[in-house]
Amino acid sequence: MAKFEKQVHGDFDSILSLIHNAIMNGSVSASFEDSSYYSDGDFRCAVRVYERYSWFGNNRVSMSVTLAGSRGKYFLTAITSGGSQAVFLKLNTVGEESFLDTIADVVGRLD
Repeated sequence: MAKFEKQVHGDFDSILSLIHNAIMNGSVSASFEDSSYYSDGDFRCAVRVYERYSWFGNNRVSMSVTLAGSRGKYFLTAITSGGSQAVFLKLNTVGEESFLDTIADVVGRLD
């Protein structure tokens, strides 16, 4: 498992779109699996799940992305899982970390 967290500022829908495009354009095997949305007044929360094939690990890796907050100030959490082939412990997290890298650059530009 690998994790990326950051406080970001901007328009909620624009941030989600930026992240979605980075993931989908970052790998030919990337897929958007499902999502959930919640809002209450100014507060908004989106949870999205993506998958892609990891050539290094020869398996599929998933990434959940959560964006939550209000009034232009949001907290982003992205967590990957599934990159190991071992039975009892994780030996290979390269695929998971590589999947996170697809959003790190674009999210790094959001303050």
